[in-house]
Amino acid sequence: MKDYFMEDEEILDKLEKRFRDIGDEDHEHSHTHTHTETRAVLNRMARLIGHLQATKKMVEDGRDCSEILIQLSAVDAAIRSVSRVILKDHLSHCVVDAVKEGDEDAIIAINKAIEQFMK
Repeated sequence: MKDYFMEDEEILDKLEKRFRDIGDEDHEHSHTHTHTETRAVLNRMARLIGHLQATKKMVEDGRDCSEILIQLSAVDAAIRSVSRVILKDHLSHCVVDAVKEGDEDAIIAINKAIEQFMK
């Protein structure tokens, strides 16, 4: 089974590179970022990471594919759920502040993020 799945280190390297690439994009703006849901987001993410690790263990243990698919569906739903929380928080605070301050670059950035989110 090992051939079909990336090792944890490979996954972390890919994620780290992706976040580094995102950080390299021009992301300067005049508004401040206020997040009210940080604790809730972190809690949800911790739960979904645990769920994903448990699902990985199911694969390693050779569990039934249908059981694994059900768990992956639950992980996918949890990711979508936490994404919605982040999006709502961003729209309620960051984007509102950007509009008040006339930060057109922030509006362009949120449109780009929404496009990516909706794929």
